[in-house]
Amino acid sequence: MLRVAVVGSGPSGVYTAQSLVERDPEAFVDVLDRLPCPYGLVRYGVAPDHEKIKSLQHSLRTVLEHERVRFLGGVRVGADGVPVDRLREMYHAVVYCVGAASDRRLGIPGEELPGSWSATEFVSWYSAHPDSAAGDGFVRDVRTAVVVGAGNVALDVTRMLARGAAELSPTDMPQSALSALSASGVSEIHMVGRRGPSQARFTTKELRELGGLPDTDVVVDEAELASDPAYGDPSGLPAAQRRNVEVLRGWAAAPARGVRRRIRLRFFLRPVELLPVEGRLGAVRLERTAPDGRGGVRGTGRYEVVEAQLVLRSVGYRGAPLEGLPFDAVSGTVPHAAGRVVRGGAVAPGEYVAGWIKRGPTGVIGANRPCAKETATSLLEDAPVLARRRLPDEPLDALRAIGADPVEWAGWLAIERAEAALGASLGRGVVKLPDWAALRAAAGSAGPSRAATAPAGRSRPADRPS
Repeated sequence: MLRVAVVGSGPSGVYTAQSLVERDPEAFVDVLDRLPCPYGLVRYGVAPDHEKIKSLQHSLRTVLEHERVRFLGGVRVGADGVPVDRLREMYHAVVYCVGAASDRRLGIPGEELPGSWSATEFVSWYSAHPDSAAGDGFVRDVRTAVVVGAGNVALDVTRMLARGAAELSPTDMPQSALSALSASGVSEIHMVGRRGPSQARFTTKELRELGGLPDTDVVVDEAELASDPAYGDPSGLPAAQRRNVEVLRGWAAAPARGVRRRIRLRFFLRPVELLPVEGRLGAVRLERTAPDGRGGVRGTGRYEVVEAQLVLRSVGYRGAPLEGLPFDAVSGTVPHAAGRVVRGGAVAPGEYVAGWIKRGPTGVIGANRPCAKETATSLLEDAPVLARRRLPDEPLDALRAIGADPVEWAGWLAIERAEAALGASLGRGVVKLPDWAALRAAAGSAGPSRAATAPAGRSRPADRPS
């Protein structure tokens, strides 16, 4: 029999658990997460108004309710938590699916000014991530915002800045964020990319959503588009980039309506300095760039200054080292061979990775499925040797013995009930609990665990709804 711990309950972790239990009828999987809530970035990264993508939680839930899968939330692994080597003693194998938790920075003067944030911090705030410590001051006294980046996350935060109360109220956004964004005075948003439209990483569906925002003009400068060598004849571009160019071309030709908000999509500009006004962010200095003929851009030495009281950088993610695991600081990933962790040039028995910490922060949610399958295949190939090692009877007891306080599935169901009750009290749908104290209190309302005792060497999930 094979007992596996999967660290991380986002798509890569859940897909790994699914592949293991579907392909090995003797595999039992504990899915650990440092948060008391499952689903990772599907819960805390997908924009609240993207209900179709958020509905992926239903399929992830099916896996976590499998009779040989157990969710254990609120378990920190690594620094200030369960040591990696101790976790390894409790399971035949451990798969780390911890994502890419760090943001890339701009590396320019003024980046530390009040009013300068990462897009991840903004997303965490309006998604009620319990680690969010920014308060509700993101949009206070903000008239103009600059979003740096040309991907889907940049589109998400741009769109959320332009949404009004009528569109945000039906979402699961926390009440404080809803109130702050509804009362926002943001009237102009610049979304700035250092390269051209043919190299932008956003998808056409998400791009078109900007054009459907009420009381909002989308403005595109034809001259900036024309700086792209592929703009005049986009026929040689991949279909996705060609569609993007066509959408942008249509907006560039459309007359402005003079409505309340304006989104300006800017290209071939890069921020070089954030400028203070009375100790806070007051403006962004941008340098005009130009294609360098090798797929990149070069600075032209021409500048413009844009007034802004808020800057959100969305220039990529980066994996962070997990204490006890090897880490490649250049790629921001854990060294591996087909998902097997590599230590000192040799495969480490029983240690695996999947998701962004394995391959880097690339690909949409669906890309995690084949990635997880590859790792699960490697693990199952190693299983005959791994499963020979005798383990403690119940890892849950071992986790508690070293100070962990896992939130089991019943605790998560109690959080769901509390969020539904909160939403009802506010005249809304489900509304997320916004902090650790509220989540822990709700989980605790489920009462003591009714964990079943499994035969020696096995772990079986408990607290499943009948």
